[in-house]
Amino acid sequence: MLNAKKLMKMARKWQQRAVLRRKRIASARSSAVERGCFVVYTSDKRRFALPITYLTESIFQELLKMSEDEFGLPGNGPITLPCDSAFLNYLVSLVRRRLDKDTEKALLISMPSDRCSSQCSSRQEQSTLQLLVC
Repeated sequence: MLNAKKLMKMARKWQQRAVLRRKRIASARSSAVERGCFVVYTSDKRRFALPITYLTESIFQELLKMSEDEFGLPGNGPITLPCDSAFLNYLVSLVRRRLDKDTEKALLISMPSDRCSSQCSSRQEQSTLQLLVC
């Protein structure tokens, strides 16, 4: 049989462990997305939580189509956009400032050819150089 002192000591120990578990769970929840936002990742593995209202913007709709073409539809994984974080930051700043229709059209026209990332543009430059050599 255990005496009362040992029982109290064990009870305190288990309470402390329970508190630690709750803290771990709370910190894991802090990475959760706030209400009214969706999460996307860029090609350089940066995480963005964007307002759902951005889904009505044609630029983001085009990015999501490009993502589907390049990476397919995500089953249980995250949505990865085919652009780097600098470009996505630029797009978000344009959308926040309410970009005009001409700028939006120019971006939409340039996005499929550029594929939004510096890696793809360097490949494109290499292929044009190869064509010039041929």
